[in-house]
Amino acid sequence: MFPNKPKEKKLVYLDHAATTYVDKEVKAVMNPYYTERFANPSGLYGIGREVSKDVANARKSIAQILGAQADTIIFTSGGTESDNLAIQGMAYPHKRNGKHIITTKIEHPAVLETCKFLEKDGFEITYLNVNKEGQIDLKEFKNALRTDTILVSIMYANNEIGTILPIADVGREILKWRKTKNTVYPYFHSDACQAAGVLDLDVEKLHVDLLTINGSKIYGPKGIGVLYKRRKVDLHSLIHGGGQEMGLRAGTENVPGIIGLAKALELSQENKGQENKRLIELRQYFWEELQKNIDKIVLNGTKLDDEKTRLPNNLNVTFLDIEGEAMLLYLDEYGIVTSTGSACSSGSLDASHVLIACGLPDEYAHGSLRFTLGKRNTKEDVDYVIKYLPGIVEKLREISPVNLKYDKSKS
Repeated sequence: MFPNKPKEKKLVYLDHAATTYVDKEVKAVMNPYYTERFANPSGLYGIGREVSKDVANARKSIAQILGAQADTIIFTSGGTESDNLAIQGMAYPHKRNGKHIITTKIEHPAVLETCKFLEKDGFEITYLNVNKEGQIDLKEFKNALRTDTILVSIMYANNEIGTILPIADVGREILKWRKTKNTVYPYFHSDACQAAGVLDLDVEKLHVDLLTINGSKIYGPKGIGVLYKRRKVDLHSLIHGGGQEMGLRAGTENVPGIIGLAKALELSQENKGQENKRLIELRQYFWEELQKNIDKIVLNGTKLDDEKTRLPNNLNVTFLDIEGEAMLLYLDEYGIVTSTGSACSSGSLDASHVLIACGLPDEYAHGSLRFTLGKRNTKEDVDYVIKYLPGIVEKLREISPVNLKYDKSKS
């Protein structure tokens, strides 16, 4: 018998890695651009010029946060387009100098599927391994570098297990390689969509040439993203038309989205220290309560007490002897929203490619849930989850045909 449902079901949203709500301050600055300041920024008339100035100010604001110049900020429709523009836009104009690209096995599908597409067109891709915590080996990376390597694309933080990758170290190795080989290659791209709200984005400190950010992960609007492109980096456009975004992304600008993204990034960077601390404490409480109330569980990713190697809001847990999809659906009946992995793969029943790359067997990967906390989550939310989750797990285990051996040292 599953736990009795509450008379008044509470919504507990724990899938902030998939998307976030729009912050009220962000929504407020966006509103005028729907009904009052609605003009096309390419218009030569007065209201068009005013909107164009607002877009320029938003571009400058984002550039300042990244420690960059305004003309290096390209607005796109989101993280997926930014990743595609960075990788495809770099690959084709530079293929005369090499067709080798390095990435990792745990990248977001926007990167992995783009690389697979390029493989069909004659490019060679090296997919770096990761250890059980989702970390790359810098020695393996250095050994993968070749004279025909034109691009490296390694994410800043993983969307499923929250592991923060050492991209500044990768960037330094690339700089050493360039100096030793007297070349401008490889260029370095990083998908920072999960990191944008919680980590430092200074592109000079990170040593990146291309950086992807989107609005929907930082309490900004959906349908808007940024690709930072270092000056003198040659990209080819994927979308042709009116020549907007310095000729790299045609189409009338999403002005409300641009304004909202700039404000969301500003707020998240201003408040990240205090909010990160709160989320780490809440996550630790959540994990302790899970351990007290449910047996045969395993933490996936890096240790929770190391804020330098794991995003503060991420808790990825395997519940042995259960299918993650079943847990997700039952939790939803109690108003608890979570995920079994990448949101872009939520329609697939395949085991998480990230957890498989970390060395988990299929059965472990299939029994995982990703809880990602956000600004509205409280201790009361965690208590609500703990009230119902243990009973759901117990019942699902009773009817499950799976019975896995449990290594307590991994929990």
